[in-house]
Amino acid sequence: MPVPAPPHDSPAPPGQPGKAAAAAWIGSALEYYDFFIYGSAAALIFPKVFFDSSDPSTATLLSLATFGVAYAARPVGALFLGHFGDRLGRKKIMVFTLLLMGLSTFLIGCLPTRAGVGGIAPVLLVLCRVLQGISAAGEQASAGSMSLEHAPDRRRGFFTSFTLSGTQGGQLIATLVFLPVAALPERQLLSWGWRVPFWASVVVAVVGYLIRRRLAETPAFARQAAGEGVAKMPLVVLLREHWADVLRVVAGALIASVSTIFTVWALAYATSDAVGMSRSSMLWVGALANLVALAAIPLWATLSDRIGRRPVYLIGAVGSAVTMFLYLWAISTGSYPLTLILGIVAFGVVYSAANGVWPAFYGEMFSTRVRLSGMAIGTQIGFAVAGFAVTFAAEIAGPDGTDWSAVALFTAALCVPPVIAALTARET
Repeated sequence: MPVPAPPHDSPAPPGQPGKAAAAAWIGSALEYYDFFIYGSAAALIFPKVFFDSSDPSTATLLSLATFGVAYAARPVGALFLGHFGDRLGRKKIMVFTLLLMGLSTFLIGCLPTRAGVGGIAPVLLVLCRVLQGISAAGEQASAGSMSLEHAPDRRRGFFTSFTLSGTQGGQLIATLVFLPVAALPERQLLSWGWRVPFWASVVVAVVGYLIRRRLAETPAFARQAAGEGVAKMPLVVLLREHWADVLRVVAGALIASVSTIFTVWALAYATSDAVGMSRSSMLWVGALANLVALAAIPLWATLSDRIGRRPVYLIGAVGSAVTMFLYLWAISTGSYPLTLILGIVAFGVVYSAANGVWPAFYGEMFSTRVRLSGMAIGTQIGFAVAGFAVTFAAEIAGPDGTDWSAVALFTAALCVPPVIAALTARET
């Protein structure tokens, strides 16, 4: 029988829950700043810079595929980082992932283009993207474990939600950085402008490092190490005692497909010749949706502290399946006001319900000995599918890329496993 997660351990030192939440926020902000600027560049710029622009459709498909490469690397990174996080502690992994993400993103901004070095350019791009994926594999799991294990018993949902509000903050910062870049004349944009957001990641990485290096290890992990001891092979313990919950987390993590479709495929679709919306206007949709999410995520998480994780998570999963249809339909009409309103509702409000609750919901399924491994492996397998959802969507949309209803149906189908996972999970 699976071993249930024990009651929360004794309180953390004063101030540590807030510091842990801040450390989780800044790391997630960097991760998703980097991921979002890559997604935006993959949709708008990389097809012309790193791939053969004589065939725009194929170039866009290949560019979006590189977006998914990082998600393919994530499960491998989760195996290693989850193992060491449950053996060495949450803090060491949080510092490592932060530095690796900052370095790999900065290097993308330094890469030569296809015009300069030919076919080696996309190869170097993919290598940097793999490093981003390895970093991301341990970031949210270590940050979620750290904030969960520092949080007071009855406010775990609220404090762990900072991990995900950080992702929205990172996307918001990335959008604000990308807006003036996207408005540059085409020549400057493709020559040097697109590099600036990647170079700017160094600032976030330095700030995050200064915060994280001062953070104490969690009391729960310290007691585990001093008492029963850490697991020598966390993966073995995880699969023996928590295999069903790992499967639930894998299924639940597919909800991230909503985010990747919204931020990447919908952006490419809306700015295509078929619809004709401007890059800047669509980036503002993402910016305002993320601004709303910054407020919605902690509110949904606080509600989950009162009524439970499952009902709030289900609102997000079921609601996202419905609102994605409405959002993509709005884009197809070419109406920008309608697109803006439904984008904010779909991504800023509804998706935030599931997005804000899952760090606590998943983390509470596992015992301290294997919490980081369980969260990392479970989420990253599911996120790997979500990452390639963009590539599948580009195929499903047809040769002209306009079949939005098929993409909406595909996204809704990916919301079904999270619903099943939540319905079969115990309330935590």
